[in-house]
Amino acid sequence: METYLPDEVAVESGLLSRLILDGRIKGRILIHSSIIRRLERKALNGDFRGLEELENARRSAENLGLKLEILNGDPNLDPKEALRELAFKNNSIIVTSDYVSAAIAKALGIRVLYEKAKVERCLDAFFKDGVMSVHLKEGLPPRVKKGKPGKWTFEVLHDKPLLRKDLEDIINDILSRARAGEGFIETDRNGSTIIQLGAYRIVITRPPFSDGLELTAVRPIVYRHLEDYNLPSKLLKRLSEQAEGILIAGAPGMGKSTFAQALAEFYLRGGKIVKTIEAPRDLQLPDEVTQYSKVVGDSQEIHDVLLLSRPDYTIFDEMRDTDDFKLYADLRLSGVGMVGVVHATTAIDAIQRFIGRVELGMIPSIIDTVIFMRDGEVAKVHSVESVVKVPHGLKEADLARPVVVVRDFLTEEPEYEMYVFGEKTFVVPIKRKSSREQMMLNSVNALLRRHIEDEYRVEVNGNVLEIYVSKESYSTVTKKYLRKLERIGRKAGFTEVSVRVMD
Repeated sequence: METYLPDEVAVESGLLSRLILDGRIKGRILIHSSIIRRLERKALNGDFRGLEELENARRSAENLGLKLEILNGDPNLDPKEALRELAFKNNSIIVTSDYVSAAIAKALGIRVLYEKAKVERCLDAFFKDGVMSVHLKEGLPPRVKKGKPGKWTFEVLHDKPLLRKDLEDIINDILSRARAGEGFIETDRNGSTIIQLGAYRIVITRPPFSDGLELTAVRPIVYRHLEDYNLPSKLLKRLSEQAEGILIAGAPGMGKSTFAQALAEFYLRGGKIVKTIEAPRDLQLPDEVTQYSKVVGDSQEIHDVLLLSRPDYTIFDEMRDTDDFKLYADLRLSGVGMVGVVHATTAIDAIQRFIGRVELGMIPSIIDTVIFMRDGEVAKVHSVESVVKVPHGLKEADLARPVVVVRDFLTEEPEYEMYVFGEKTFVVPIKRKSSREQMMLNSVNALLRRHIEDEYRVEVNGNVLEIYVSKESYSTVTKKYLRKLERIGRKAGFTEVSVRVMD
């Protein structure tokens, strides 16, 4: 009589019960005690599926006159190793739906009864008609997001709640496919599992970490090249020639990773060496791009590998905690071109996430370009630079200090200033010029262009209108036109007009 040794996956997936009922198992069935202990631990955490399937297998065996026995073994051994050792010694048959376990057993000369777990509703069935993501939870109807980034709807597929058994079947199918080579398991903890299965990014949570068994699967529905974004030539030139510290910011689902993917391909086509840091590795990129897992490797390992492999650009998708921001900053200061993906509601919020993690004065050396995404498109681009000046809103010249200026990249208008005053860091929005102020500047420019031929510069510093002219024109402007300039300034609300010699 043959002896069969089912593994944990065969029991949990219902494969053992099905093979017994189909008459394909006709002998003695031994369940290793280590499997019972694992099923018990899962039941204590709220997952009774394994014990329920074991009960089904026992009843099926009894109805057909077969013996199902518990085999005591070394509790310190891994269940898979214990089964292989026992099967090898006694010429028994391992029963499994795990492709990898079956392959190892065959390589060792162990007989295997392998069959993929039967799944009535696999994950692929939910991804139809423009579905972006699938949200499955026991006791609730299946729900999906349809549409595209920024323009989606949340729909319930039907009113029938999803049973735990159905959800476990889907999860077992996903795990089997990942182990068979269709994807990989990024992390596997007691309460959660993160899997990349082809284009699907899958997150599974279990009690007690979550209040019920839940599966969320997301897939990219848009593949775009950088040219598809119709970016201004000025921005394309900056991305290809100058930008080396890039932040891609935006709210969740706004197309940040899609743009990062397009940017990586753009650099690759330009002959650059590109690598990525991801968690999980879900960017769909050519094989020439090596994708590193932040979950598997620690920050020091990634830092060392990237410095030694010398990429031109590294895509960091996405930065979440302090270690991530410090790794980005350290690699950038080491000379590696960096593109970081950050969750933020505004572009300035993305920059502010570096404050407190690095010195304020270092930010322009780390970040030079911020791209803000909205509804899948580039909504705003900022440049970052450092200057020494009197901060916006302050008046005294002796308050001049290093100031980080954030400008609208396309118009070059300053929008924010960041500086240290005392022990605090201030982020100050700069008000746009009012129509009255703009009319004043037009009048000043018209007057100066009419009467001096040399170069000049007009700046607004709080309530002071500062006019910089050449040494040759200084005397002419102060003697002949200063009063007129003061009248123009007072009409616009300025308390002082200062004429200075341009450096």
